[in-house]
Amino acid sequence: MGRTYLVEEGIGQYLTELSTKVKPYVTGLLIGQCSPQRDYVIRAVRTPPKEQQQEESVGPPKLASLDEEWITTHASQVSRMLPGGLLVLGVFMIATPELAKDGQNALRKLIFSVEKSLSKRRLWKPAEEEVSDRAALQICSATKKIVCRTYDVQDPKSSAKPADWKYQSALTASWVALGCTVNVNIHIPLLATSPNHDLEKNTKNGLNRWSKQIEDSVFLINGQVKDEDTELLEGQKKFRGNTQPSTQFSDVKVLTQLCQGTSPRSTATVQVCSGSINLRGAVKCRAYIHSNKPKVKEAIQALKRDIINTLSDRCEILFEDLILNEGPQKKNFGREYHVLPQRLFVPVAGSSVMLSDYKFGDEAAGEIQERFVEMLDQPVQAEDMHIAEDIST
Repeated sequence: MGRTYLVEEGIGQYLTELSTKVKPYVTGLLIGQCSPQRDYVIRAVRTPPKEQQQEESVGPPKLASLDEEWITTHASQVSRMLPGGLLVLGVFMIATPELAKDGQNALRKLIFSVEKSLSKRRLWKPAEEEVSDRAALQICSATKKIVCRTYDVQDPKSSAKPADWKYQSALTASWVALGCTVNVNIHIPLLATSPNHDLEKNTKNGLNRWSKQIEDSVFLINGQVKDEDTELLEGQKKFRGNTQPSTQFSDVKVLTQLCQGTSPRSTATVQVCSGSINLRGAVKCRAYIHSNKPKVKEAIQALKRDIINTLSDRCEILFEDLILNEGPQKKNFGREYHVLPQRLFVPVAGSSVMLSDYKFGDEAAGEIQERFVEMLDQPVQAEDMHIAEDIST
């Protein structure tokens, strides 16, 4: 039996509207959450059009012209805007009947490319029992027929399995939100033997070590340590028949261990360093979890990943910005202060879930609004953008 995808009702309307504009085909991403029983799709986002697509050569349309790199880059950018618990669940394609035959092959290729691109950037490893099926949704622009299949991204030889695609209203109305503030003070030595200009690589190595600390931390949910196999909502009243978004919010405290390692003996290593990177500040983290008997471990895992992702994504964004403004050849290494971008949250229309983005101090609200339209095909009002943090360096 295949997987079941419960899909926010508004997505059906969004895909129908896209299908009326199809000029041979349109691709996009499916965003949502995996769970052991079923998966939830809360948004579909079309791939942003490229400028040169307007001037494509005349001739019979072919799926071979799919720009894989453009689609995977879009997936990487979108994944930065997702809080804990949400991920790119798959890809969709709306195509004319004459392209339908090649559609599944193209989708399969895209699913594996997107997953490869996303997993390269992660500082955490998927759990063994984690769902590794991703959705390939194909829609015929003429008949509107939907075909949903899944591929196991952990298995390169995976073949297609059928899946159910079911629309549901107010899908996230009673989802649970978890939030925490994590104080960061990371010291990353720069070894004299390593090439000094490779700051990005050194930072990533330092974040890798720090991410293991986060993985080993103790999480208090509303002031309590809960057994990870118990239900997150145990003992809480459930409100039925309420279709208004009414997120239950859990406040989480993160206790990091002072001492790492299981062995009481440790060996100190003396290394000659030519400098260091210090990351300091407080980061606001958030995760969302479905309300169908979620386990404590699912919620904590989603929040851990958000903590790790939000810091590594910001460092990535900062380095991209430095390369853009100063070029990759910068070799002047005096004492420098750089402010990491601040996190902001934006509500999703018709949902209790908020999406996220990052803002440099000199960035205008209009630039962020443009990014939401380009990346997530969603207009955002300036007053809906909630900056979550003070400035961190």
